[in-house]
Amino acid sequence: MAKRKSSRKPRKSKSPAIKLPLGVIVALIIIAAIIIGVWAYLHPAEARMYVDNIIAQIQGKPVPTQPAQPIPSTEGSDNLAYGIPGKADYIVDREGYALGYSEYHEQASWVIYRMTYEEATAKVANREDNFREDPQIPSGSATLADYKKSGKDRGHLAPAADMSFSIKTMDESFYMSNMSPQEPDFNRGIWKDLEAQVRSFAITEKDIYVVTGPILPQTKTITIGPNKVTVPDRYYKVVWSRTPPGKMIGFILPNAGSTKSLQSFAVTVDKVEAETGLDFFSEIPQPQQEQLESTLTVDAWKWQ
Repeated sequence: MAKRKSSRKPRKSKSPAIKLPLGVIVALIIIAAIIIGVWAYLHPAEARMYVDNIIAQIQGKPVPTQPAQPIPSTEGSDNLAYGIPGKADYIVDREGYALGYSEYHEQASWVIYRMTYEEATAKVANREDNFREDPQIPSGSATLADYKKSGKDRGHLAPAADMSFSIKTMDESFYMSNMSPQEPDFNRGIWKDLEAQVRSFAITEKDIYVVTGPILPQTKTITIGPNKVTVPDRYYKVVWSRTPPGKMIGFILPNAGSTKSLQSFAVTVDKVEAETGLDFFSEIPQPQQEQLESTLTVDAWKWQ
């Protein structure tokens, strides 16, 4: 007679529980806290992003994402309405301006924004110089430490004075992603003059688009700071007046002080595209785009 198999399952031997002394547990918690604190100190932008995500989850709000692709435009923003000027590691579109960030060079390769007569003449917000890292750059933007004792100015790409039409836009103009290392004589001299001239264009033309940025080399040469922020040797600006019949003008300036007239740096937009590898206002119908970008009539603009 065959023996019946037991239906009972063999008992699993229990591993003895490992109990750590309370002092060891406290020490491990302290060590973990120190490691997290050091990481947050070295990567403040990413730390802020994670904290924001946790808070959003607690509050039941959608968790913000930081893709390395264009993010959805700010509600009501028209900065990118006529096309993205060029590829970038991160594209951020804010109320006042949009930018394309280069991680390799640790600065924006282009900044674009629309400026109307109303915005150019509004003085709602005062400048407060609240320079800080950009939390919208997942890998971390340039930092204040990069510019410290570098001999370079934190030169605005989207000027603070162009963003004075609201407290928010003024405040957001001081993110380090909107800065580029400029020679003091350049930033406080002819670059400042050009910024004022562009605001004057917005007043006389009523409605303009501005694209601006550094002309970045393919390979880094001169850099500053721990993050090795590239020091450009030239900068550009492009202005498109949308007031009929419409016109465009470009500028290329060396990163150095100058007493020359702004008109002497004027070039066609085609020239700026050739020097930067960017494609401005690609959504304009091609025949109109070609005509605007290839034509330069300095006398058609009202100069200060």
